[in-house]
Amino acid sequence: MTASTANITQEYGPFSGNDAVHGVSFSGKDVWFAGSNGLNRMDPDTGTVTQHVAVPAHAGTAFDGTHLYQLSDTLIQKIDPATGAVLSTIPAPGKGNDSGMAWAEGSLWIGQYRDCTIYQVDPATGEVLRTIQSDRFVTGVTWVGEELWHGTWQDEQSDLRQIDPATGAVLQRLDMPPGTGISGLESDGADRFFCGGGGSGKVRVVKRP
Repeated sequence: MTASTANITQEYGPFSGNDAVHGVSFSGKDVWFAGSNGLNRMDPDTGTVTQHVAVPAHAGTAFDGTHLYQLSDTLIQKIDPATGAVLSTIPAPGKGNDSGMAWAEGSLWIGQYRDCTIYQVDPATGEVLRTIQSDRFVTGVTWVGEELWHGTWQDEQSDLRQIDPATGAVLQRLDMPPGTGISGLESDGADRFFCGGGGSGKVRVVKRP
């Protein structure tokens, strides 16, 4: 396992009307983040919020190329991003203790905070297909190709870590500065991680090594 200091290259926010940033996702062009006022679409070139969807958005966010998925208490909402309509819901595996969420391989990947767990979930039924154990509280979750990464936030310390999806072993770790938490995580598929900043109300960009 290799460890290094996270390279924060950019910060967005705080955003008007939002006391916190929870889940983060990336559409290929825009960043979507779950805030205290619902879902927000942000242009990463300017940091401007260009759309607001008034749905409950208490934790992780994911995008499958067409629809958004948003954790809200004990449910996962499937949302039409054009209209903001909630099309369907399925139960969340953590029953209200879920944190981050990502889309990969046709599945939702959902972190459960205090159980230090990542679940692979069927997006149609909510069935848990696979369980991966970590050794720290799990916040955001993302895939970069075949690399599985998740954020942590425990004892006022946060890091980004790549783990072996078969064993949960930590392969590399990026340590965030003291007091800088990660509440949500998404990759742009290349060299940027978008990280929700919890109560700071910010979205931060960390360079992928």
